[in-house]
Amino acid sequence: MAFVKEFHARGGRVTVGTDPGSIFSLWGFNFTQELELLREAGPHPLEIIRAATLSGAELLGVADRVGKLADLAVVREDPLANLKTLNGLGHLRGGADGPGRVGGVAYTIKGGVVFDAPALLARAKATAAR
Repeated sequence: MAFVKEFHARGGRVTVGTDPGSIFSLWGFNFTQELELLREAGPHPLEIIRAATLSGAELLGVADRVGKLADLAVVREDPLANLKTLNGLGHLRGGADGPGRVGGVAYTIKGGVVFDAPALLARAKATAAR
């Protein structure tokens, strides 16, 4: 964490991504955990979201391409207040009525088409059950 904090503080480009084949993780499913770990290293949540989006595109040399369609995830809560809201399924939070699941992706926009994320998850669950 100290190295990442110092590297970032000195202007190093920090990006985010999960490697396939990492022990105890599936590719893409630990993305929010990586954001949280980066937060522990010190950057502001907005800088972390930039690392997860623009910095990666810059590193790959595609940030300045004209005519790109934006792919978006619409979340139910402010990710700057809590990066866990970017988890597709939301996260558990305690409350007066006991723990409950909050946040999560409400809609995914891919190639200009809006998808209802919870409906997609329900379809995937039903397919897996069959």
